[in-house]
Amino acid sequence: MLLKLVLRRLFGVLPLLVLPALLMPGILLGQEPIKVGVCELETMPQAYDRKLVEVTAFVTHGFEESGIFDPSCGSRFSIWVEYGGKVQSGTVYCCGANAGRSRPSELNVEEIPIPLVDDESFRKFDELVHSKPDTLVHATVVGRFFAGRSTGPDSRAMPGYGHMGCCTLLAIQQVLSVDSWVRDDLDYGLVMDELQIGGVGCWLRHFGYKKHAEELRKARETGTYLIEPRGKDAIEAQRAAESGQRAWAFDDPRRVATESLAEFVGLGPGAIQGMKLKRKAQGRFVYGWNPPDKKASFMVVVNRPYWLTFYAKDSGKVAWVLADASEASCEKE
Repeated sequence: MLLKLVLRRLFGVLPLLVLPALLMPGILLGQEPIKVGVCELETMPQAYDRKLVEVTAFVTHGFEESGIFDPSCGSRFSIWVEYGGKVQSGTVYCCGANAGRSRPSELNVEEIPIPLVDDESFRKFDELVHSKPDTLVHATVVGRFFAGRSTGPDSRAMPGYGHMGCCTLLAIQQVLSVDSWVRDDLDYGLVMDELQIGGVGCWLRHFGYKKHAEELRKARETGTYLIEPRGKDAIEAQRAAESGQRAWAFDDPRRVATESLAEFVGLGPGAIQGMKLKRKAQGRFVYGWNPPDKKASFMVVVNRPYWLTFYAKDSGKVAWVLADASEASCEKE
């Protein structure tokens, strides 16, 4: 009430529709957020250092993970996310934070106080983020961005925020909007099934990293903690299905798994026989295959990812795409 009286003295009689805009965090202080995409924050972090930004993107949360990303950029674990105010994200990671959900005082980063609008939108967002271990939430948020320092704990060029100093930082001040999970045909998770290995000399490899070895090399040189190029591959697969080139991908997850594995191991699709369905979950199929020589075992995960609806011509028609392919063996690699 006192603030309204002060504003009335300063500006005269204000329409009711004007007051909420003046009272929005940042705007009252003359700091209207800059609308920016995740790709721009990743490629030009210094241009937005310490700036108040508005970003629409996907937010992830889990063990050693709290990030914001855009699959079309081809990377993950590049921008770390934390809440402003006295509310913590509760992310467990090394080295600094714990699973606590509150802090004794308002977040302060590089001597800049970070407030938080703890309203219905934020609480809905926070509820979804913590609803399961491998979470993917689509939201529009306003926050303060920090490019960080130039050297990480292992002497690589790393920003210094988040797990092992992996990332730049987006400190959320307000959640403007958040999408709900409303479809039962989509995979809203991110953590993929993993082949089990054991014994001395056993090994596991993911084919996606082999296929994108050059991108991985560049990521290490530039200090990116981990690269996830499969997002670009999935978008290309969706477009191929929409063009009619791979229309069968809308309805045949087993064929997607078979042809993807055949490409990785250098065999024709007809050579992959006896692939078995290991697990079925919402929007996800997990297949296993053991070649006749029995020296290795393979796992292929295909899904209809929630995030792909934002890149599909028709959000109601999402193709089955490769999520992960891996090989495990106790033979010498």
